[in-house]
Amino acid sequence: MASFRHYLLIFLSFSSLVYVSQSQTQTQTTFKPNKLVLPVHKDSTTALHVADTQTPVSTAPFLVDLNGQFMWANCKQQHLSSTFHAPFCHSTQCSRANTHLCHNNNTCELMAVNPVTHQTAMAQLAQDVFSIRSTQGSIARVPRFLFACAPSLLLQKGLPKNTQGVLGLGHAPISLPYQLSSHFGFQPKFALCLSSSPRKNGAIFFGDLPYAQNLSFTPLSITRKAEYFIKVTSIKVNNKHVPLTTSTSLSSIISTTTPYTVLERSIFQTVTQFFAGQLSVFGISQLKPPVAPFGLCYDSSKIASSRVGHAVPNVDLVLHSTNVVWRFFGANLMVKAREGVTCLGFVDGGLRPRASIVIGAYQLEDNLLQFDLGRSRLGFSSSLLFHRTNCANFNFTGNP
Repeated sequence: MASFRHYLLIFLSFSSLVYVSQSQTQTQTTFKPNKLVLPVHKDSTTALHVADTQTPVSTAPFLVDLNGQFMWANCKQQHLSSTFHAPFCHSTQCSRANTHLCHNNNTCELMAVNPVTHQTAMAQLAQDVFSIRSTQGSIARVPRFLFACAPSLLLQKGLPKNTQGVLGLGHAPISLPYQLSSHFGFQPKFALCLSSSPRKNGAIFFGDLPYAQNLSFTPLSITRKAEYFIKVTSIKVNNKHVPLTTSTSLSSIISTTTPYTVLERSIFQTVTQFFAGQLSVFGISQLKPPVAPFGLCYDSSKIASSRVGHAVPNVDLVLHSTNVVWRFFGANLMVKAREGVTCLGFVDGGLRPRASIVIGAYQLEDNLLQFDLGRSRLGFSSSLLFHRTNCANFNFTGNP
């Protein structure tokens, strides 16, 4: 444990170089960095996470969509850029984006999706300069970055306030990880570290990072819809196996656009009943009715605190092997639903959800996750609070 914390603190300190030199950040790098970083903050209203992305004309907030196939934006300001370009139909750029749809102005079209409301609209393929910080303290640029210009109606519901689009990190040719790795020549991999605090930034790192040997790993697969998928073989609560039916398939998708973990109804009912039973041993009874959208709630004053959040039974996702476990402690389990009421942060997904388990953003916070796309594996730390640190420890100001 000490070794993990030692290496992690070195990593967090190293990342503070990102914003140190103001003069350096104003110049274009003439080299190809292999470590890039994007600050991310939590929106307190929606509980979703937003990246402040730099365009040629402004810095704008974009919703982080782990499974998004490309970046799409409201391009009203973008058209002010002298480097903006809309590729013509049947061009190399359109082929790279895997689209053969043509607009009446001879440009390419893509189907853009609001990942919160699932509303869709046709968008125009576009090209412009994309800027991102390198850990050497400079701005690195992708001069011919491909994205989509989507109609403003996609921004009207579900997204955090002032969001100008969606930043796609999915398994697709023009998603951000693949465009960065292709342009700068590093392996397609990125790491996600979402802060639980709306007042402090977390980060997304792209490229080679020095902590992989301290993570646990499990195979990473891709669904038909290009979503990131891991295999869950069983669930434990308080180190005890939850008696799920053998016919239940525990397909598990990881999502940053789902605020809280969603479970198929039979799994949800079994897990919440088992969790309630474990807490009742300590004389803690649930409040009824629960506060929507949750199904299991408690009087906050009845639950003690610990260094990893509320002192409640841990929940384990047992992955491809019995000794590979993604453990969730109180900080990633219990949600303040209203004043004086704390709820288990799992939601009933009904009888036909898109997956048996959709691991939501709340459960990802203060966990270090590496998506190694070249080797098809997910690295995970479980809660960094257990190692006396968190995802808000990145110093993006250069100040002590």
